[in-house]
This record gives sequence, structure tokens and C-alpha cells, in this order.
Amino acid sequence: MKTKRTNSPEETKHLGFELGLLLKDEEHVVLLLDGELGSGKTTLAQGIAQGFGITDIVNSPSYTILKKYQTPVDRRGFYHLDLYRLSSIGDDFDLEEYIDGNGLVVIEWPFQVEELLPKDYMLIKIKKSGVSEREFEITCVGFPCQRAVSYI
Repeated sequence: MKTKRTNSPEETKHLGFELGLLLKDEEHVVLLLDGELGSGKTTLAQGIAQGFGITDIVNSPSYTILKKYQTPVDRRGFYHLDLYRLSSIGDDFDLEEYIDGNGLVVIEWPFQVEELLPKDYMLIKIKKSGVSEREFEITCVGFPCQRAVSYI
């Protein structure tokens, strides 16, 4: 586990950018973002998307649950999910397709459907430690994110 601190939304986005750069060559990685409302999950996800190569504007998928993006060069997928509104697994949303597929998957509020989470993932716990200060506990479970955590 690694712990990182940021003092502003810009620093949080930059931390995400570094993670995105480190993970952009991986075939498939699932990142779980865990933190209270307003802790910076979406800000971190925006930075991750930029580092991964996404040029589109990335915003919260709170109401749509899922937003899909592709890198302009190699068309790799970036999937941003916000599961806050889910209370159980439904037949109308095939979450497994994204969790078990290819590309980079970033999930906010992942423990709403804990039974679907993969065995390999990067967990980022975000804690508010002030108005703009945040603490990030980054844990890698399985492969392939071990290498990225060692460089952060």
C-alpha cells in the first residue's frame, strides 16, 4: 500500500494523470475509487483519463452510471462508472462486460455491487483531510497494477 497526499483539486488531477500514464500500456485494469461524497473521486478519474490518452471532457456518470471513451490514437477503451445509485445487481445493466473486458475501468462507489468486483484491481481510498487536502491510500490486489503502484 502507498499513501499520497494532495493539497488541491489540481494536485489530485495530476496524481490521476500519473496513474493514467503508468497504466496506459496495460491490457485491462480495474480501479476502484472509494471515498465519501465530494472527496475527489471524479477529479481523480479525470486525471486518470487524461494520462491514459482520453482527449474528451470526462465528467461524472452519476445519472447515466456509465460513460465510455476511446483514445484517439489506438481506440482503447476507458470506462468510467459511478455505482452510487445501484443497490443491487439488475438484469438491465451488464456490468460484468466492462469489469471483465478490456481497457481501463474506473469505478466510483464500487462496493454497491461488491459481488461483481474482479479478483485483480487497484483500490484507491480517498479521505478528506481538509477543505482541499486529500489522502489517497493506493492498494494493488493482483496483477497488473503492482508495477504502477511501485512508481507512484
